Amino acid sequence: MTSKPAKPTHNVYVVQGEGEASRWVRIGAAWPNADGKGFNVKLDAAPVLGRIVMREQSAEGKGGQQ
Repeated sequence: MTSKPAKPTHNVYVVQGEGEASRWVRIGAAWPNADGKGFNVKLDAAPVLGRIVMREQSAEGKGGQQ
């Protein structure tokens, strides 16, 4: 039996700065593991500075930025 690969449910961002001055750059995507106990994460870039934030995708396919 062949299973379809899961579609990403979350976007992954690197965030630099705080509050209104923060800069969000999408660097990848994530989706739940088949057993529901974790996530598979695919990064298109590995940040050197900033923090990594994973946000659920909205109906438009974009994660909400805080």
